[in-house]
Amino acid sequence: MTTDSHPRKGLFRINDKNYAFTFVLITSLFFLWGFAHSLLDVLNKHFQDALHLSKAQSGAVQASAYGAYFLMALPAGFIAKRFGYKAGILVGLTLFAIGAFWFVPAVQINAFWAFLLGLLVLFCGLTCLETVANPYTTVLGPEETSATRINLAQTFNALGWITGPLVGSLLIFKNDSGKSIFESFSETLEKIFLGAGSVVAEQTAQGAETAQAAAAHVSNSALIPPYVGLGCIVLLVLVLFFFSKLPEIHGEVTHAHGSDATHEALPKSKGTFALNIGGLYLPSHLLFGIVAQFLYVAAQTGIGSFFINYVVETKELGISELDAGILLGLGGMGCFAIGRFSGSMVMRAIKPGLLVGGFAAVNTLLMGVAAFMDGRSGIIALIASYLFMSIMFPSIMALGLKGLGQYTKTAASLLVMTVVGGAVCPALMGVLGDHFGMGVGFIVPLVCFAFIAFYGFIGSRQHID
Repeated sequence: MTTDSHPRKGLFRINDKNYAFTFVLITSLFFLWGFAHSLLDVLNKHFQDALHLSKAQSGAVQASAYGAYFLMALPAGFIAKRFGYKAGILVGLTLFAIGAFWFVPAVQINAFWAFLLGLLVLFCGLTCLETVANPYTTVLGPEETSATRINLAQTFNALGWITGPLVGSLLIFKNDSGKSIFESFSETLEKIFLGAGSVVAEQTAQGAETAQAAAAHVSNSALIPPYVGLGCIVLLVLVLFFFSKLPEIHGEVTHAHGSDATHEALPKSKGTFALNIGGLYLPSHLLFGIVAQFLYVAAQTGIGSFFINYVVETKELGISELDAGILLGLGGMGCFAIGRFSGSMVMRAIKPGLLVGGFAAVNTLLMGVAAFMDGRSGIIALIASYLFMSIMFPSIMALGLKGLGQYTKTAASLLVMTVVGGAVCPALMGVLGDHFGMGVGFIVPLVCFAFIAFYGFIGSRQHID
């Protein structure tokens, strides 16, 4: 290692301390909660078939899971603030494991409420993890590269989002064709982009038989392997974190005099909202960020929840539930991962606010295609929307937290609480889908992305003294 009069700068260096290893350790959490989140998108269609639920009723899956963020975000923030980052992670992983293993007795109970209870506990754990891990990545290096760092960490989250639908579809949706994942995926793409009329005609003729076979095969016991397997992995990670030493970085505190600097460091906004929560004033970029994050999670959750419904209900293509799940994993989530991988690099050349605004504007148009055009174009639009959603959550998080000093953890709790938006959108989309067709339901994420575009271009600008 060489030294000179100019300290080397990097993503993970603060005052000659390198936090790269800590960053790598934290990114494992991003993968785990990405997997758990995307597995939800398979559960909606599964419960519609297994328990004979309507689309609106199946929205309770997301209501239970994302409702946990509303219940647990502030307690999670308190744990992180009072006991440190490591304590928040250990509590989160413990709840995560309990919720995953609960699926074993839930299958024996075989009632919808039992599965919802397991999801509630599991996602209370994820709330703790996200409350800690997202802001933690922002302080593991220079402030000016915080958005790049959190996007890099979220790349591993994207890998979890890809894996969840694939594992869930293969284990939960039954397949008698003997085809591999990539054979099913390539044939599905052929139907969408090339038409493949003869194949479509054959599949359409067999539609009734396929639906009956799927209903006969679906069983709630298929939920045990993915969730018990996930629980075992979480236990291993819990042990790893228990015996690891995580640095408690207080770089977010801009004054060196401890508690005496509390009121000096308080960010106050110029002529904007002054809502006081625990001593924290909400400047406009944070307040608008809270709304934008709420709407983003609502949009992403809604799209994922009914992606399989939308694809399967495009009858002329004859795509099965299993193939739709694979399309979601390799197509939609694949685009999501590409966006995450490239986002941290693109953000070095384009300001995060402009990137968020531009991507949200594109997604507003894509949701219009899904809502008002034919099924094939709509499916392509939904797949493409994942590419442009990829950088939104971490970027909105970083934009909202920027400049808040020692109040980063409290503000992060408020931003994580907005994930409750995922509890609202699927139910609303389900009602519209039940009454007017699934396409009409995508008007809801259209409205969400329109506001996010406003936030990226205008609302994210800081006005702090």
